[in-house]
Amino acid sequence: MTVSLKHHFVDALPELATPTQAHPFAEPQLVVLNEPLAAELGLDAEWLRTPDGTRFLVGQGLPDDAKPVAQAYSGHQFGGYSPRLGDGRALLLGEVETPQGLRDIALKGSGPTTYARGGDGFAALGPMLREFLVSESMHALGIPTTRSLAVVATGEPVLREEGALPGAVLVRVAASHLRVGTFQYARASNQMRVLVKLARYALERHHTDDLQPENPPLALFEHVVDAQARLVAQWLTVGFVHGVMNTDNVAISGETIDYGPCAFLDSYNPGAVFSSIDTGGRYAYGNQPTVTQWNLARFAEALLPIITDAEAEAVEAATAVLDTFPARFNQAWMAAMAAKLGLAPDTDGLVDLVTELHGYLEASGVDFTTFFRDLATAARGDREPGRGATLELQQLDAWLEKWLAHSPDADAMDRVNPVHIPRNHLVEEALAASLSGDLAPFAALLDAVRRPYDPIPGGERFTQPAPAGFAETFRTFCGT
Repeated sequence: MTVSLKHHFVDALPELATPTQAHPFAEPQLVVLNEPLAAELGLDAEWLRTPDGTRFLVGQGLPDDAKPVAQAYSGHQFGGYSPRLGDGRALLLGEVETPQGLRDIALKGSGPTTYARGGDGFAALGPMLREFLVSESMHALGIPTTRSLAVVATGEPVLREEGALPGAVLVRVAASHLRVGTFQYARASNQMRVLVKLARYALERHHTDDLQPENPPLALFEHVVDAQARLVAQWLTVGFVHGVMNTDNVAISGETIDYGPCAFLDSYNPGAVFSSIDTGGRYAYGNQPTVTQWNLARFAEALLPIITDAEAEAVEAATAVLDTFPARFNQAWMAAMAAKLGLAPDTDGLVDLVTELHGYLEASGVDFTTFFRDLATAARGDREPGRGATLELQQLDAWLEKWLAHSPDADAMDRVNPVHIPRNHLVEEALAASLSGDLAPFAALLDAVRRPYDPIPGGERFTQPAPAGFAETFRTFCGT
């Protein structure tokens, strides 16, 4: 089989693409393949499992006309600006055409590039399996995300703080890999012609319903503001903590991208931080909307010169759009919270109901995911599962009376409140087992998170919170 790769990005924006070859791994071995995704991409899963297919998945044996590249971009990392980041260990192989539009096929951990900045360019098996697992969970939850086509063991160790680890390559699929940092790079290098092309390309790639706007850069900015507001609202409703919301990790498509030090809440805590490198809590769970607006302000700054020649007018126009972010986020978040509570978005007193609920959740320390499934049970007449999980009975009972007065729809709640998420302790168990060659825990957890709303007979362990004390010491790492 020959995979037909397109190269729209490289052909449209060669200034942002550096030709690069993957490291020639001698004995790559397929670890996990996403067969449903392969089918969506029009790829033959059986062929991908062959030696030739596996070589393709690590960037070898590509078609003669292939144009693999590392992409250039800048980024604010924890608030500090780096003018030249780029794909230090990633490679865009090209795009494939699907009924849903173009999809990038890219590698992560395929070796150093010109942007490696002293890094080795490789990746360890554990973090790549984490991204596969969590991105499939997010997809099943209906949250826009990049997805993982495969994880391939390289047969070569990588050195990290904990010692030598088995190396791996992740094959990532995305609507595109355009980032806020991509626009920052064009602006910082004073490539105004490239910036104009980039804005037009992004509109054509992601917003085909708006190809003749009066002001293309401003229209693009509004689309991205709206997409990011809706995305982060969805993150919060499932307790997702991205962990490293730098501007180079903000996708123009509105997809969740880069699952490095990500995690999920057990108990509700706005200040929850799991990333080992987020020592100041910049990207804490509750800070994610504010940080997103900050990142979007950096996007606006990059676009200013091409919004209009008059700087004051450009700032005014971009600011007017940026200032709509809180309202867009609140609308998306309240709609999602209403759905989680089995209520209509226009329910009287919804804001107060949600505010009081989050006060209770923070005070009680109950498990965030389990709580909403227990609420559906309460809506069916049995309050005891929820009451049995808390010592804050008076506060809970008072809130339940207000909520139940609105006659919540329990069946609708079960369709949006997951039973299964990638609980942190289960992810760690699965990744630890994988290091010794045991992929059974990973496969079982993957099966569970792909069925987020359906209880699994005998699978109660996938629904249980972490053991006492686990969250206090749990930390996640970027994997670089």
